[in-house]
Amino acid sequence: MLQNFLYSLNATLPIFAMMALGWALKRAGFLTQAFTGTAEKLVFRVALPCMLFLDIAQMDAAQLLDGRFLAYGVAATLISILAVWGLTKLFLKDKTQVGAFVQGAYRSSAAVLGTALIANVYGDAGYAPLMILASVPLYNIFAVLILTLEAGGGGRLDGARLRGAAAGVCKNPILLGILAGMPFALFHLSLPTVAVKGLRMAANLATPLALLSIGAAFVWDDALQKAKPTIWASAIKLVILPAVFLPAAVALGFRNAQLMAILIMLGSPATASGYIMAKQMGNDGVLANGIIVLTTLLSAVTITGWIFLLRTLGLL
Repeated sequence: MLQNFLYSLNATLPIFAMMALGWALKRAGFLTQAFTGTAEKLVFRVALPCMLFLDIAQMDAAQLLDGRFLAYGVAATLISILAVWGLTKLFLKDKTQVGAFVQGAYRSSAAVLGTALIANVYGDAGYAPLMILASVPLYNIFAVLILTLEAGGGGRLDGARLRGAAAGVCKNPILLGILAGMPFALFHLSLPTVAVKGLRMAANLATPLALLSIGAAFVWDDALQKAKPTIWASAIKLVILPAVFLPAAVALGFRNAQLMAILIMLGSPATASGYIMAKQMGNDGVLANGIIVLTTLLSAVTITGWIFLLRTLGLL
């Protein structure tokens, strides 16, 4: 039991310690808002695509063609989005909060924080690229649909926004990095040593920069302004969705790195980009930011707890 607990702490504590360092450095004046913005762009556009490209390029082709894993990831993502959206529209009284609530309750920080967590446990991104392929396109497309239709308590979707969502998915640097690495894995192509070393140096920037910038952007007061919907959305994101879909994943035979990737897809905190989208598209930006803050804070406990439970059951 103690060994399982230590395993769980080793998996999560270094990640959240680095985020705490980012918060402390921001409070001390060492990190600025300009640094945080630049670091986020560097991670999203350069470092993380390099990491995922290398991991895909060096992956075994059989693992890359794991259709069962991809199918489950797509199905779990789609069902969770539609279920949360439907139930929120039914039970949330303030309809101006629906868009921000739904996006915060389903949309994970799978690419940035999720990849860091998986790499910390397994030494590389493992199934993270396949998890990203299964979830991130749906996350982005439905974010545009939901935030448009629910803006101000009920908006209208036009062709321009739908085309913009599709274009955003096609131009996503993380997805492009994954797709670029696929031919190397499928056709057993080797990268020159100098290219691997250069890309790996860029990739190594991804985790520390991402975690420092997430911590630096953390503002606790935002989580308290609309406490009730923030707590409910956070509970759905961190506890309810994993509690629903992890048993199904176990029943289907997913174990170890596969199950870890599914846990991260379902139970990692809400993505920081959700605040910007919610605010720009006429939804409740305060609620969106509160959900991001609270899920980021509480995920240190919930993800550790989920890993401990799965490890104790012999599934990780």
